[in-house]
Amino acid sequence: MGFLSRLVRRKSVQQLQSEAGGSKDFRRTMGVWQLTAIGVGAIVGVGVFVLAPNEAALNAGPAIILSFLVAGIGSACAALAYAEFAGMIPVTGSAYTYGYAVLGELPAWIIGWDLLVEYALIVGVVAAGTSNYLQSLIIQVTGLHLPVWLQGAYDPAQPDSGKVVNLIAVIVALGISWIQIMRTEIGARFNTVVVTMKVIGVLVVIVVGAFFVHASNWTPFIPDLIHDPLATGGTRYGWDGVLAAASIVFFAVFGYDTLTTAAEESKNPQRDLPLAVIASLGISMVMYLAISLILTGMVPYNGCVDATQAAGQCTTGMILASQAPVSAVFEARGLHWVSGIIDLAAVCGIASVVFAFMLGAARIWFALARDGLLPRWFAKVHPKYGTPYRPTLLLGIFTALAAGLLPIRELAELVNIGTLSAFIVICASVLILRITQPNLERRFRTPALWLLAPLGIVFSLFLIIGWPWVTDGRFHMIGGLDMVTIWRFLIWMGIGLVIYFAYGMRHSQLGREKANG
Repeated sequence: MGFLSRLVRRKSVQQLQSEAGGSKDFRRTMGVWQLTAIGVGAIVGVGVFVLAPNEAALNAGPAIILSFLVAGIGSACAALAYAEFAGMIPVTGSAYTYGYAVLGELPAWIIGWDLLVEYALIVGVVAAGTSNYLQSLIIQVTGLHLPVWLQGAYDPAQPDSGKVVNLIAVIVALGISWIQIMRTEIGARFNTVVVTMKVIGVLVVIVVGAFFVHASNWTPFIPDLIHDPLATGGTRYGWDGVLAAASIVFFAVFGYDTLTTAAEESKNPQRDLPLAVIASLGISMVMYLAISLILTGMVPYNGCVDATQAAGQCTTGMILASQAPVSAVFEARGLHWVSGIIDLAAVCGIASVVFAFMLGAARIWFALARDGLLPRWFAKVHPKYGTPYRPTLLLGIFTALAAGLLPIRELAELVNIGTLSAFIVICASVLILRITQPNLERRFRTPALWLLAPLGIVFSLFLIIGWPWVTDGRFHMIGGLDMVTIWRFLIWMGIGLVIYFAYGMRHSQLGREKANG
């Protein structure tokens, strides 16, 4: 076999389906609702409690709902592609496995390596984000404060803060890791309970908040452009702001892909996975749209934390742009009793995101090792619990160190480009497979694929490079990722290529099978 042909050697869809049917690695314990809970758990978190109100204040005003709709269209295109693949190839590994079937081994490795760092960084970022909510909840319940040096990681930007390590983030990461090492059904039940509590908390916000909405706060629905949209940190508004916000809130409307990594733990994957992907995105979008309407209806989008204003601008910060904006909205309306419920829902929401993405990262790591692209030592399940305990334990330690010791704001940006790159590959792959193997059995077929797959690719590209837009006769790009983030991503992928050529290509299980005839 020539060098180039080794890079694109593929597993057939039939081979993957056979592996899934005969797999004894995992216990099949998850039904459609547990899978949906994993998807909702991964999607609904920071978006509800931070992104939606923040972007309403800084970019879109009440039109933040349009930003979510724009982002949701792009995400839905990828979700439908995931659903078709999940019903056709119900194997652990998600986009990595799908890429192996369509594009070949090297592209699949690139996807898997991309997803591995993406999921791990999300776990670290979100575990760190849990800390503020938990500290707030602990103070409300007990009145106790952690020592300053345990309240957060050292940040060179704030050298005099006195913070050294984020203890709560370390505990969250290690705790979720331990839960996932236990039997899969125990972790799935825990996640279902946590997601249920989160959904109840969000419903309380929506139902109670609805009684305090003033329709006048939605006028103007799309505020006029009040700053140059190219100005760093400028408040945008107008359609510029709507599209800029869409580039940001997009990262609150993915996560359903994590549930496809649990394909071999699903009782009926070819039926349940497509249903769970679509249901989790649908439920989450309804929650995001409702929260956006309620919060912007309860307080003015540019309302101040107090009445102090200068030249029409807040001098003490905007309510919707605060660190805990949902709680701040209810505090501003005198609904202090709701704050505790919101903090608890936020903690549950963030914990479920940590659960979902750690589960996804561990199973992608497992799949890479089972295929020989990483050492097979990682592809051993626990003899008693039937879980991929080695990658899960190492991920727990890695993410605990990252969340506890590092200021990871800049690292978190890598998540964005990793996700969008995977979405582009998925949308392209499902289209290629329709052309090359049209007669394959598909339990779920993406409707209008010839429209939706290219649309998903275009949306993802725009979210990486920015939206082309004209304001006052000037052409410019709105949103997008900066070049520093893109270079960091390329460096990480370069490390992945070194590992593949130094180890994975020579130890590939598929390569050995083809060599042995």
